[in-house]
Amino acid sequence: MIRGRALSDRLIDPALRANAGLALAFLYVPMAVLFVFSFSGARLAAVWGGFSTKWYGELVRDQVMLRALANSLVIGFAVAVLSTVLGTLTAMGLARRTGTRVAALGDAAVTLPIAMPDIVQGIALLMAFKLCWFAAARFVFGADPALGRTTVIVAHTAWAFAYVTVVVRARLADMSRTLDEAAADLGATPFVAFRRVTLPLIWPAVLAGFLLAFTLSLDEFVITFFTTGPDSGTLPVYIWSAVHTGVTPKINALAALLVVASVALVTLSALLQRRRR
Repeated sequence: MIRGRALSDRLIDPALRANAGLALAFLYVPMAVLFVFSFSGARLAAVWGGFSTKWYGELVRDQVMLRALANSLVIGFAVAVLSTVLGTLTAMGLARRTGTRVAALGDAAVTLPIAMPDIVQGIALLMAFKLCWFAAARFVFGADPALGRTTVIVAHTAWAFAYVTVVVRARLADMSRTLDEAAADLGATPFVAFRRVTLPLIWPAVLAGFLLAFTLSLDEFVITFFTTGPDSGTLPVYIWSAVHTGVTPKINALAALLVVASVALVTLSALLQRRRR
């Protein structure tokens, strides 16, 4: 009988803690540095020139940035709503056919947009708009559509709803179908059973999918670059254009605000899910 633990066993816990600490530092130390230098008074992004909030004031006075921010928020909210509805319905349809060939093909089709490179999706969506939908609109209605906010919303939804489907699908996999059957035995219609039984149980996953779709849309650049128009540029497109002239503390300030917004969304999601328990 061996007394105590071997040296490798005693070292594994500290090693795991050190690994977690390094991973968290790798993620959050750059964000902290970015946040600190957003208050620099210097004209160079990586030079500390004393504490100043002037770059945040520059953001408020930048009409192009404000227009890009408004586009991003409108597009992100629309994409989140559409993706949540489509993703939830798709997940429920696949869950009802679990174990069948249809469900397997559906899962593969939903996973494909997640695995496919963004640049491939951007080019494919651009060609679909130009060669299919716009051509059909000109032929049938005599209209002359162009790339803009609507095409960005459609493109982001075609990509983001797959993430919502995966999140909700995982929650449905842990839920017993006997609950829906019991509701049906008690006289509930399929819609009433969904509203009173299924939706309250999958609500955290639906909310997580909504916030995930909004965040993905807010952050997406490649697909937006291929499907946007001259007056519908989003915040990532604005940042990409701005860094061509050099990264200034104004870009640091904008990035810091995006970090704060992301933290606020995560906190809101956690609070809502705790309230639903």
